[in-house]
Amino acid sequence: RELIIGDRQTGKTAICLDTIINQRGKDMVCIYVAIGQRMGQVAHVVDTLEKYGAMDYTVVVVAGASDPAPMQYFAPYAGCAIGEEFMFQGKDALVIYDDLSKHAWAYRQMSLILRRPPGREAYPGDIFSLHSQLLERAVRLRDEWVIVEKGAQVTAETVGVDGKRYFGNLQEEELEKGLEALGDPKQEKYEVKKVPETGGSLTALPIIETLLGDVSAYIPTNVISITDGQIFLETDLFFQGQRPAINTGLSVSRVGSAAQKRAMSKVAGGLKADLSQYRELAAFAQFGSDLDPATQRQLARGERLMEILKQPQYSPWPLHHQVMIIYAGSRGYLDKIEVKYVHQWTEDFVRYMDTAQSGVGKPIAETGAWNSDIEAALRQAIEDFNTTWTPPAE
Repeated sequence: RELIIGDRQTGKTAICLDTIINQRGKDMVCIYVAIGQRMGQVAHVVDTLEKYGAMDYTVVVVAGASDPAPMQYFAPYAGCAIGEEFMFQGKDALVIYDDLSKHAWAYRQMSLILRRPPGREAYPGDIFSLHSQLLERAVRLRDEWVIVEKGAQVTAETVGVDGKRYFGNLQEEELEKGLEALGDPKQEKYEVKKVPETGGSLTALPIIETLLGDVSAYIPTNVISITDGQIFLETDLFFQGQRPAINTGLSVSRVGSAAQKRAMSKVAGGLKADLSQYRELAAFAQFGSDLDPATQRQLARGERLMEILKQPQYSPWPLHHQVMIIYAGSRGYLDKIEVKYVHQWTEDFVRYMDTAQSGVGKPIAETGAWNSDIEAALRQAIEDFNTTWTPPAE
C-alpha cells in the first residue's frame, strides 16, 4: 500500500499509468479505478493504456464526476473486489484508486444528506475506518506446497501423500524432512508441487490530492497513517522540469528495501540521503559563493543524480537499466559529464550495455541478483564506455 500524494497537475496519474505500462509481460492484472473524474480525462487514460498495449491486462472502473455520489462511493469497492477475485486465483493484481479525496467528498455528501453528525472538515466520524478497511484488503497470500506422487494432478483441495501442506519461512527445510520421512529424498517416486490458487497478492496504490501542498489536512493524514509509505509530488519541482516531481524528503517507505530487489537495495541504499543533503546544500549555496571543494563536488554530483532521475512520460525503465544508471551516478562516474549531456549519456550507455555488454545486466534483469562479480563487471563496463564516449556536437 503506497500512497501517491500531491497537488493537482503534478503527475500523480502519470506515475500510476507508468506503473501499469511497466507490468506488460509480467502476468499482472491491473485495475484502474477513476473516481469523480471528468469523462474526457478518463478517455485520455484509456487511450494511453490502449496505445501502449496495457488494456490487454487492465480493467477500468469508472464513476465519473457527473455520476451520483453513491456510485462514486461504491467504485473503489468494486475495483477492490475485482482485484481480490484474481488474487484468490493465485495471481498478482494491482489496483489504483484515482483518487480517494473525491471518494471522501462523495461519502461526506451522502452523510450530510442523511443528516449524520459532521466531524472535522464536515467529514463523518467513520471516514478513517472507511479508508482503512478498503486499503487493508491489499494483502499477500501465502504459497502452499504439497508432496504428491509423480505425475499426479494438484487442485486447490489436494492434500499431500503425508496429509500435510507446507508453507512459511521454513518450508524448504520442512519439505526436505517430509521427503526423507517418506523414504524418497531424491524425489524418485514423489515430487513437490505448488497448490493452485495460493500465493496471490493485491497491491493498492491510492492517490490523494492536496491543496497547496498541505499534507496535514484530515484526509491526507488519515491515508498517510494507513499506508506503508507515500510518494510526495511537489509543484515547484514539477515546474522546474524535475519529472516525476518526487520530493525525496517528504516521501517515506515504511517497508524499505524489503520490497526491493537485492540489486536495487544495494545500489540505491544511500540515494535518498544523498538527494536530501544535495537539496539542503543547494538551498544554502544560494546565499554565498565561497564554497569549499568538497561541497562543490557534492553539489555537482547531486545535480547529476537529479538529472538521471528525470524520466519521459510513459517510458518506464526496466530494472537492470535503473540499477546500472543509478550505480554510475551515485558512484561518481558521471561527475565529469556536463549536466546538459547526462540524458544523452544515459541513452548511449543503456544502448551500449544492451549490445556490447548484455551479459552484465542479464542476471539483474532475471533475478535482481547483486554480488561482487556483477559489480566488478559493471564497474569495468562503465569505465570502458567512458573512455570512448564523447558528447554530441553542439
